[in-house]
Amino acid sequence: MGHTEFSVTQRARGFVSKVSPTTIPVPMDAYLKEVQAVLRVETDMEPDEAGYSITVGGKRYICVNGNDREERQRFTICHEIAHIALGLPSEHKAQPWWSAKRPLAERLCDIFAAELLLPEKLFQPVAEDAAVSLASIETLANDFCASFTATGSRYAATVTTPCAFVLSEDGKVRYPSRSKPLIDARAWITPHMEVPHGSLSHRVRNGDPPERCEVDADVWFDGWERGGTLLEEARHFPQWNQTVSLLWFQNEEAPSAASVQRRTESRWSYEGRDTPYRHDDEDESGLKELDGQLRFPSRRDRR
Repeated sequence: MGHTEFSVTQRARGFVSKVSPTTIPVPMDAYLKEVQAVLRVETDMEPDEAGYSITVGGKRYICVNGNDREERQRFTICHEIAHIALGLPSEHKAQPWWSAKRPLAERLCDIFAAELLLPEKLFQPVAEDAAVSLASIETLANDFCASFTATGSRYAATVTTPCAFVLSEDGKVRYPSRSKPLIDARAWITPHMEVPHGSLSHRVRNGDPPERCEVDADVWFDGWERGGTLLEEARHFPQWNQTVSLLWFQNEEAPSAASVQRRTESRWSYEGRDTPYRHDDEDESGLKELDGQLRFPSRRDRR
């Protein structure tokens, strides 16, 4: 097949650049014209059928389920455009449209579709200016008339805050989307791993209220030794057995590798003894004792 996530992303951005949309939500007409397809809305599709593309009499049609919500129909249009633009065959019947377990070709078309629905030049500035929260992602999804999960993944991939948006299904991580600062910090979230037991996401999946909480970074990040505390928000959708998680560092900066060395050195010192001792005024995450000094939250936390 030859397609990768990177190559598909580049192809999609080239497609968007050629059409050059300027308004939010992005109109579908110009995209359809670019692939010379006619939209047909059908109301007799099965509930789990989102749409398909077909050529009849030399004319190309993209058909969508008219019973779906508008944002779902728009994503289906862009997904089918991806099949046409990339030359990838449809494998829709392998798994339902909402499942993260679908074949690679379908997932690559989803990546292409997200680039069309949430173009970087239009999406990135407003995403960057929004507070880090699932509520902000929901607002962006409404503004761009896109799905919540597509918007969340796109959000994490474009903002400069070290954050991750994680889609889990059946209690296992299916797709973690990380921001560039988090990737640069080598904060790795292992696909297919169990949702961590120490996370809010695990508790929400088991019925706890979805309230923002703090969690040690190494709960989520594989092999993480830099310390630090993440803020976590999570929602569970029982109808699909899916959980979405938003993770980010509160001070908007991931702990550096150098900070690990500094913490290690500060924990141990010698006072004329044969063995080192650990400072009691610093815990395992390198947090100092409360000193009575008020520290104001970051710009994003004040929104």
